[in-house]
Order: sequence, then structure tokens, then C-alpha cells
Amino acid sequence: MTYPLSAAKLQCYDRCPKSYYFRYERKLPGTAFFGSAALGTSLHQALAQIYRDWHYQDALPALEWIEHCWNQQSNGLSSKQLEEGRGILRRYYHEFIMAEAAMRRPLAVEGRIQGTLQVENLEFSLSGRYDRIDYLDDGLELIDYKSTKDVNLSESDELDLQIGLYYLALEQHYQRSLKQLSLIYLRTGDKVSFEVTPFHRERVTALISELALELRHDRRWQPFAGEQCDRCAYAKYCSAACACPEPLPDTAKPEPQLQLVLGL
Repeated sequence: MTYPLSAAKLQCYDRCPKSYYFRYERKLPGTAFFGSAALGTSLHQALAQIYRDWHYQDALPALEWIEHCWNQQSNGLSSKQLEEGRGILRRYYHEFIMAEAAMRRPLAVEGRIQGTLQVENLEFSLSGRYDRIDYLDDGLELIDYKSTKDVNLSESDELDLQIGLYYLALEQHYQRSLKQLSLIYLRTGDKVSFEVTPFHRERVTALISELALELRHDRRWQPFAGEQCDRCAYAKYCSAACACPEPLPDTAKPEPQLQLVLGL
């Protein structure tokens, strides 16, 4: 039996084990988020097609190829979104494709990566999605497209965990080390790169070890009280955030008995 783990799960556990418990162990619904992600989805799909389907017989594609891919992936968008997306891809073309002597074929585009890690006799399956993986001289570069309007690097701890998880999974899948994570902000044209070091691997391994202890032995799910409690979707159930916490709703998943099953 394996325990599925993603970057989002690790980040949630790092912020507050109790929140993790409510969300993933008891399956309580979190805060709903509203807003259309259609433009961002179309941009990601168009960029995937640009790199995946180009024949690479010529050094660089013409702008018409970018327009073709955008037309293929932009169905259902409003006229305003169509023009905005077209402008974003044209800027990307000039800044990130035409600026190079040739467009290099990536190792992979738009997919999922998986790996495993065994701790405390519990096997974790590590998974995450990527936008693009490029070759470097000494390893791999993971490219993550961002369609947000602002460059936001404030959550460095969470980024470290994402890097560490991909470090483990890519090393197992491709037998090559992740050397760099790059965030490309499509609306601004900024590219921000982070060097990947053994520290990222060690940090995520240590955090998974802590989670394994919770699952196998402790099951205390100690809350981390702080400013994050004010915006936590589960504060009303938590004794650290509320003097008189409410009982969990009947819809909550029964208390998991994972440690008993894994002990067989």
C-alpha cells in the first residue's frame, strides 16, 4: 500500500499539520476559489503544442507557428481573452524563442512525474505536474509557466518543498539530477531561476519523515497557531484557533486507521 504525496500536500503539512489532517485525512472541504482560469489553461496548452509538435528541422519556427498553436488551443475564450493571449505569446516568442540561436527540443512537455520514497516501512508515491523539462549540460531544468499578473516569490519555503519533491522524482525517472527550476511569468516576460542543491532534497526528505511518523505512530497532528489561522478554512474545528471548536461534520471521513493497515 502506498501513500500518495504531492507538492501541495507537503506544503499544507509544512504550514500546519492540523490543517493537513482536516483536509487530507478527514477529507473536509476547503475554501472555494472563484475566477476563470481559461486563459491560463489555453496559454499552457498552446506552449505545450509549440514545443511538442514543432518538427525541429529548422532552427527557429516562424511567428505563424505560434499563431497556429494559439488558434488550436483558444476555443471558447472571449474576444478580449483571445487578443490578450495572442499578445502574451507574441512577446514570449520574441523574448524566449527568437532570442536563441535555435529552439531546443525539450525532454518533455506538459505531463506528470512520479517517484517513490520509503520511510518508516511506509512507501510514499511522489507525484507532480510540469510544464516543460529541458536539458542542461549537467542535468535538467524544470520550467513552470505562470499566468498570474504579478511576480510573487514570497513563499520561498513552499517553493523549496516543490523543488525537493521534483528533485527526488526526476532523479528516479530520468537518472539525471534537477539543477534548476525556472518560473516564466507570461504576462510580464520575467524569468526567475533557482539553483537546485542537495539541501532541497534533504529538506523534503526530512519533512516526509515527519509525516511518516504522524501516520505510523503519533497521530497528534499538532497545529501551528499563527496569522494563518485567520484565513484557515478549518479554524472553527481547531482548538488552537477557537476556544470552543465545533465537532467535525457527519460528512467527515472516519478517523483513518492507516498505521494498522501498514503494520500488516
